[in-house]
Amino acid sequence: MAQTHKKTIFKNHGLHKCLTGITGFDEITEGGLPQNGITLVSGSAGSGKTLFGVNFLINGANIYDESGIFLTFEETPDEIYKDVASLNLDLKGLVSQKKIFIEHVLLEHKDIQELGFNLEGLFIRLEHAINAVSAKRVVIDSIESLFAGITDVGILRLEIKRLFRWLKNKDVTAIVTGELGQHSYTRNGLEEYISDCIVLLDNRVNC
Repeated sequence: MAQTHKKTIFKNHGLHKCLTGITGFDEITEGGLPQNGITLVSGSAGSGKTLFGVNFLINGANIYDESGIFLTFEETPDEIYKDVASLNLDLKGLVSQKKIFIEHVLLEHKDIQELGFNLEGLFIRLEHAINAVSAKRVVIDSIESLFAGITDVGILRLEIKRLFRWLKNKDVTAIVTGELGQHSYTRNGLEEYISDCIVLLDNRVNC
């Protein structure tokens, strides 16, 4: 018997949304994340940004038959497998089935210096990964790691806009994670103004 899949697109007041499959989240957002848009997932260390992105990809592959890309600048694939294994999430199995593609990019100091910085190499790797699994979902973890070497606000704004525009042109629903800043949703304080949606994750201990 052929497996049936729930519909991934939810239309609410003219806005197409992409179901995440995360319990409770799709209900309170009335359909999930903006379809073919950029969602900034912000939070402090340990708030669950990476796991949110991984769940988005795993549910996309298992429930909605949509392949995905996880682009990481910090953790290696083995470290990510270890992180999610305790939650009984079979990420490694989905990677082996080519339903999820993990692209680990190790940025050297020379790669992130302001002079000569360019995203073309990253775009080539991302496009290869998207084409390899016909991806409809992309997670980038994290935006600060990618642009760590840029201190010029003008250049930073242009490059972030260029990255977001490129993702939109690929017709993928994307999540970009960011560290919560002191007075903004990211350390740079720029991504929140050009994202289609912001999700703030908080980790609290109530005594």
